[in-house]
Amino acid sequence: MIKFNYPHLFKTAMTHRSAINEKKGSQESNERLEFLGDAVLEIIVSDYLYRKFPNLPEGKLTEKRAQIVQTKTLAAAAINLGLDSQLILSKGELKAGGNHNPSLLANAFEALTGAIYLDQGIVAAKKFIQTYLLSQINTLLKTINVQDFKSSLQEILQKKYKTPPKYKLISSFGPDHHKTFIVQVFLNQKKLGEGSGFSKQAAQQQAAKTALEKIKDLC
Repeated sequence: MIKFNYPHLFKTAMTHRSAINEKKGSQESNERLEFLGDAVLEIIVSDYLYRKFPNLPEGKLTEKRAQIVQTKTLAAAAINLGLDSQLILSKGELKAGGNHNPSLLANAFEALTGAIYLDQGIVAAKKFIQTYLLSQINTLLKTINVQDFKSSLQEILQKKYKTPPKYKLISSFGPDHHKTFIVQVFLNQKKLGEGSGFSKQAAQQQAAKTALEKIKDLC
């Protein structure tokens, strides 16, 4: 991990806004550092891709950059760094599992990038990104490579019943920045599965996974 000249920058990078009211961590949340880190990440990753793939057109370079800086990838990198145990959260956010929330972890990685840039400059920030993100990108992408259960379920149901599955949002709860969604999936009027997640899409994937397991048991 980077040794900071100004340790308060690391503390701020780890401080979620929920902790401010409880006067935990820094007096400032990591949102401004996240903003800065996002920009630093974009230029360094763009430069890396531009040099690594001299013959790729702009569209393909954009796709590769999006894959590298997506929330799941940055969250995986944050976990590898141990940031999940360094996040400073309110009691409520911690109880809700905020230190495992991919969005909060990705934000913390961006904020840490911004903090390193402020503390030691672009060269140190580039070394950090190269070491903890770019050099490990293949491993990180394998870690987050989740099967598309929705597509698999749709393919099976279309083939067997000529009918696609339908997803219904049952409920959602939690603060706006950390909602949990409950989704059920149906074939006609028959419930096949239920899932939860921090986004509707994630909940649908979990519901589809449950449905696939149920269908497998029936076969």
